[in-house]
Amino acid sequence: MPVANAIKESLGSQSMIRKMFEEGKLLKKQHGEDKVFDFSLGNPDLDPPPAFNQTLLKFANEDRKGIHGYMANAGFPEVREIIAEKASREQNVKIDSSHIIMSCGAAGGLNVVFKSILNPGDEVIVSCPYFMEYRPYAINHGGRIVEAAALADFSLDLNAIKEKLSPRTAAVLINSPNNPTGRIYPAEAIAGLTAIMEEHGKKCGRMPYLISDEPYRDIVYDNVKVPPILSSYKESIVVFSYSKSLSLSGERIGYIAVSPQISDKENLLAALIYATRILGFVNAPALMQRMAAELVSAKVDVDVYAQRRMAFTKVLDEAGIEYAKPDGAFYLFCKVPGNNDDKAFVEHLKSHLILGVPGSGFGKPGWLRLAYCVDEKIISSSGPAFKKAMEEWGNI
Repeated sequence: MPVANAIKESLGSQSMIRKMFEEGKLLKKQHGEDKVFDFSLGNPDLDPPPAFNQTLLKFANEDRKGIHGYMANAGFPEVREIIAEKASREQNVKIDSSHIIMSCGAAGGLNVVFKSILNPGDEVIVSCPYFMEYRPYAINHGGRIVEAAALADFSLDLNAIKEKLSPRTAAVLINSPNNPTGRIYPAEAIAGLTAIMEEHGKKCGRMPYLISDEPYRDIVYDNVKVPPILSSYKESIVVFSYSKSLSLSGERIGYIAVSPQISDKENLLAALIYATRILGFVNAPALMQRMAAELVSAKVDVDVYAQRRMAFTKVLDEAGIEYAKPDGAFYLFCKVPGNNDDKAFVEHLKSHLILGVPGSGFGKPGWLRLAYCVDEKIISSSGPAFKKAMEEWGNI
């Protein structure tokens, strides 16, 4: 029997990130690990903080009955209490444990949110460029992504978002720091966005949710702050992941935090918990929930990423490649020189054993994303390859 039509269609346009990552593995087998400059996947290479291993050993040596069994679908009550205190500090608002649902990372959390709020045909507005998996996440639950162009510096274009708002708008989804640009949306932009959304909601009788996807909240530079969302807009939901802040991308642990002022709060929270169960997550991993609570104040050494950002911008400057300097995350979004054919340029770089991801995969043709969550030696040694690639590109 054939696979579902929707999945078959999606397979034809599956993640360019994963495609380049898989090609990178083949190239490394052919040429050797140290000869391939793989900047394709945002997979943190830093080890978790030292406290992680210490805490993991402590939990592994415990002999308490039932510690690996089921719990309430929303997560361990004592974990949710600690996470609620964390979210309250970050979001400048007071919430209790009932506003927290532990999730299987941000991806699991976003799918739970979309399952809970989307009706068939509903729309989710995103600022372009955006993380490419948002589109299938929305489609999973009968919705669709609507792209709003960003400003030239990749800040939110409030007029563009306003033009996209409609009676079908269920939510506006923001991602700050942004993947792929590293842009952090300042408090002024958030205030302007929420004012537009409130005005729209009053006019059409449907107040859209503001969903903030925050896996990179702790990866920021130059003392730039990620502004709070839950205290900025009544109808807001934050989705957080420990994949980047603790380098636990494979452990799939995060949480959903809901504004205390959100409308129909009891039904929404019940829906989020129910969706967690029926989507097959059942609950977030028990051990990682307890780890997240124990390490609530820990994070990776962001200074390492800052140093890599400096090293990579030096390489790109010397090669003559333009880029948007990131405020956070660990990506450089680079402008394709010349004819702006991002897919052709990525293929050209690949011929020099440099792997990146075309910007068209993020809804922004003419650009490419390079991830610098790799050893600094790889970044520094890539310089000659970038220079040679650029010299040849100019003659094509």
